[in-house]
Amino acid sequence: MEFYENRSKRPFIVFVWIGKTIRNWYRINRTRRILSQMSDEQLKDVGLSRNDI
Repeated sequence: MEFYENRSKRPFIVFVWIGKTIRNWYRINRTRRILSQMSDEQLKDVGLSRNDI
């Protein structure tokens, strides 16, 4: 077996996973910040209440 045959196809999968996790956390945090800045009337328009946040 040659060296290139025994190599992983995606050697940096851990870095990809870390990047996806950070992006997902940022998206959730951004959504939470936007919703917390909305008034009660705006939240009611989108079908949420202050307790849902």
